[in-house]
Amino acid sequence: MADSSFDIVSKVDRQEVDNALNQAAKEIAQRYDFRGVGASIAWSGEAILLVANSAERVNAVLDVFQTKLIKRGVSLKALDTEDAEPQPSGKEYRLPLALKEGLSGENAKKITKLIRDEGPKAVKTQITGDEVRVTSKSRDDLQTVIALLKGADLDVALQFVNYR
Repeated sequence: MADSSFDIVSKVDRQEVDNALNQAAKEIAQRYDFRGVGASIAWSGEAILLVANSAERVNAVLDVFQTKLIKRGVSLKALDTEDAEPQPSGKEYRLPLALKEGLSGENAKKITKLIRDEGPKAVKTQITGDEVRVTSKSRDDLQTVIALLKGADLDVALQFVNYR
């Protein structure tokens, strides 16, 4: 019998992010506490730009956007909020947010090390580009690896694809 396998990837559904952004923009335009503060959220190239007249309002816009992402099933780990401090720009504050896609080399190594250390012994891992292929003779071992990774505290949003 052939080995079973699946791939571990980190991808963002751009359409869901766009839908969440549009919902957040609509809510910001309608909410009373955002009147007169120049609050907005929009795409800026590949990044998302949050704008308001105070740092607190920018953080409130970020909160609304994160709520919409959660409702649409997009992981907040896909947002790059490392240095999430609104920066003053003239009379307004701006906060650019990037989307994290693909597994970096160090994250892929962390995942393979975690599988090697805590996963079933018959499981093999292989890093190819920005994804990790996991193979085993037993599908139960693969299910165990998926459960292990879902329970792990990694700073990247993981999806499991090509399960065969």
